Amino acid sequence: MINDQLFYPKSIVVIGASNKIDKPGGKIVKNLLDNNFKGELMAVNPSSDFVQGIKSYANVTDVPYADLAILAIPASACPKAMRILAEEKKVKAFIVISAGFSEESTRGAALENELVDIANQNRACLIGPNCIGVLAPLHASVFTTPVPPLSKNGVDFISGSGATAVFIMESAIPKGLQFHSVISVGNSAQHGIEDVLAYMDETFDPNESSKVKLLYIENISNPDRLLYHAKSLIRKGCKIAAIKAGSSEAGSRAASSHTGALASSDQAVEALFRKAGIVRCYGREELTTIACIFSNKQLEGRNIAIITHAGGPAVMLTDALETGGLHIPNIPDSEAKSRLKEFLLPGSSVENPIDFLATGTAEHLEAIIDACENDFDNIDAMAVIYGSPGLFPVREVYKTLDKKMKTCRKPIYPILPSVVNVQEDVAYFISHGNVNFPDEVLLGRALTKVYYSPEPSEKSEFLKKVDVAAVRAIIDKTTDGFQPPEVIWKLLDLAGIPRAAERLVNSVSEALDAACQIGFPLVMKVVGPLHKTDVNGVSLNIKSNETVAKEFERLIAIECTTSVLMAEMCSGTELFIGAKYEAPFGHIVLCGLGGIFVEVLKDVTSGLAPLSMSEAMSMIKSLRSRKILDGFRGNEAVSKTTFAEMLVRLSGILRFATEIKELDINPLMARGKEIIAVDARMRIEHNKQNVPLKKKYCS
Repeated sequence: MINDQLFYPKSIVVIGASNKIDKPGGKIVKNLLDNNFKGELMAVNPSSDFVQGIKSYANVTDVPYADLAILAIPASACPKAMRILAEEKKVKAFIVISAGFSEESTRGAALENELVDIANQNRACLIGPNCIGVLAPLHASVFTTPVPPLSKNGVDFISGSGATAVFIMESAIPKGLQFHSVISVGNSAQHGIEDVLAYMDETFDPNESSKVKLLYIENISNPDRLLYHAKSLIRKGCKIAAIKAGSSEAGSRAASSHTGALASSDQAVEALFRKAGIVRCYGREELTTIACIFSNKQLEGRNIAIITHAGGPAVMLTDALETGGLHIPNIPDSEAKSRLKEFLLPGSSVENPIDFLATGTAEHLEAIIDACENDFDNIDAMAVIYGSPGLFPVREVYKTLDKKMKTCRKPIYPILPSVVNVQEDVAYFISHGNVNFPDEVLLGRALTKVYYSPEPSEKSEFLKKVDVAAVRAIIDKTTDGFQPPEVIWKLLDLAGIPRAAERLVNSVSEALDAACQIGFPLVMKVVGPLHKTDVNGVSLNIKSNETVAKEFERLIAIECTTSVLMAEMCSGTELFIGAKYEAPFGHIVLCGLGGIFVEVLKDVTSGLAPLSMSEAMSMIKSLRSRKILDGFRGNEAVSKTTFAEMLVRLSGILRFATEIKELDINPLMARGKEIIAVDARMRIEHNKQNVPLKKKYCS
C-alpha cells in the first residue's frame, strides 16, 4: 500500500546516482539538493565516494538504512537491488524511474512482476517503474524539469504519463497555477492513479491537504475504486478534473446492435466521471485552465460582468459564455450606474460588457469592480480583460486587480493576454498568488463546463425493490445470444417498464387470432433479423384481417425470420433506452430520442448502473434534443420523471444481471406520463467472471 515514507521520508538513497546531471541519476540528486531536501540524502555509485557532495556507497549492501529508495539503474539490475534494500535495509518506499519493463518486452514484464512481488512481500510501496518520479512537499525526486516551488495552496497532480506530466506543468506554471504534489505512476506495476487518490482520500486533512486534484489517466484498472474515492474527496470539499486518453480504439469497434454501436469505453468514462463529480477535460490547456478556475472563488450564479478595455476579446468571451449557458446580463439603469458612467472617461460603456477604453486607469477599474461587487445585484462574477499595446505602464492596474481579487466576495477572473508586451507585469501579478487566463475563449468554455458539471451522485436508490431471485431465475435459464421476446418481456416486467400488448405468432391462423385479441390498428414485425427496418420487416397501421394475412406471408418469408410479432399500434414521441456491459466499468445505460433518430443524430447521454434519480434526470436534461421532450409545436410534453424512473429501475435489474451484454428498448412511445416499450432487443453471454461490483465502492 502507499505509505507515508513515500511522501514524508526522513532519509533517501539514490541508486545509480551520478555527478553528471545529464543522466537521470545525476539530475535526481541535483533536484533533491536544489529543492532543499532536509533529511539525510545518500547515493549508490561504485565509482565515487561522493556524488555532488553527498556520501556515496559502492553497493546497496553498504547502505545503512533509508525510508525511500530511488532506482535509476538498468532494469535487469533493479530486482536484486530492491530485494536487498527491502529485506535487509527495511526500505518501505521505492520509486523506480528505470525503463525497460512491461512497456518494452515480455522479459521486462517478468522483471516488473518481480519488483511487485518484492514490494508486496515486504509491505513496501512501489511507484513506477518507467516514471519521472515524485514531487512531494518534502522532496523533489524527479529527473525532469520544470520543478515548480510547491505550495500548501497548490494542486495535487497524478499522471499516468511522465512526459505528459511535464507538459501539463509547463502549461500550468505560466498561468500561475501552483502545485502541492506531482506523482507520476509510470507503468503502475503495484499502484496506479486510483491507489494514489485513495491514499489522498484516506489521509485527507481539511486544514493541510490540497483541495484540487488533477488526473491524467491512460488506463482505469479499477473504476469502482476511482469512483468511490473521487466522490469521497469531493464530498470533503475537493474539486477534481481529469483527462482520460486512449478511448478511441474501443469507441470505434464494430458492434451488432444500436447500443453496441453507440456505447463504448469512452461513454463509460463519461458516465463514470459524471457519477463521481469529476470534470472531464480533453487537453492540457483545458485541464490547467479548469484547475485555475478551481483555485478561484466558486461561481454561485450564472450572471457574469465582462470588464474590458478591448472590444474584440470581450465579444469572443461573451459568445463563449452565452453559448455554454452562462449569461451576460444588461446592467439595469440606476443611480449607481449613472455615477459610474459619469466617473469613467467619455465614450466608455457601462452596459455589459463594461468597456472603460484603452486609456482606462487603475482608478477606473477599481470603480467598476466596486460597482459590480456592491451595487449591481444581478452580477455573480466578473471577468476582467486588460492587456497592453506597450504604450504605457500597467503595473498599477494589475496591483488594483490583485487587491480586489483578494477582497471581493464575488469571483474575479483575470484575463491578461499581453504575455509578451508586459511580461514582467504579468509575472508580478502571478507572483502574488494569482492565476491568469491569457485566452478568453478557453476561459469561457472552461467556466461553463465547471458551472454545469454535476455534483457526485447520491447513493443509488431502487424505486422498486429488485426481485433478485426472479431476475437470476430468468437469466440462468437463457442461452448465449439474442433473446426471444418472452425472455425480454419477463425482464421488462420485473423492471416495471410498461410494454405494448404483443403476441408471437407462427401461422396465419395464429396471426388472425392475435389480431382479434389485441385489436386494430396493429404493428407486425419480423423476429430474427437484427435490423428490422433494413429488411422491410415492419408493417404499421394494419387495420383489417385481410392485411394481417397478407403481411404475415410477406414477413415470414424474409430471410432469417423465425416468427412474427403482433403488437398494438402506439403513438407519441419516440424515446430510446439502451445498455451495454463494458468491462471493467459495468453497464453503461444510454437514453435519447428513439426510432432511427438514435442512429442518425446520435444524441444520447450515458450513465453507469445503478443510477440514482438525480443521475437519470441529469442524463435526460443533457440531451441536445431535450426541447422536444418539453412539447414542440403542439406535441404533448413527455414526463421526464417517468422516463427517469424507467432508467433507474432498469439499471437496478442490470446490477444483478451482468450477463446482459447489450439491451435496446427502441422505441418507447411517450405521451405525457405514459411511456410504453414497443420494441426491445437483448443479447446475453454467460461469463462467470462478470460479477456485481463490490459493495464497498457503491455509495
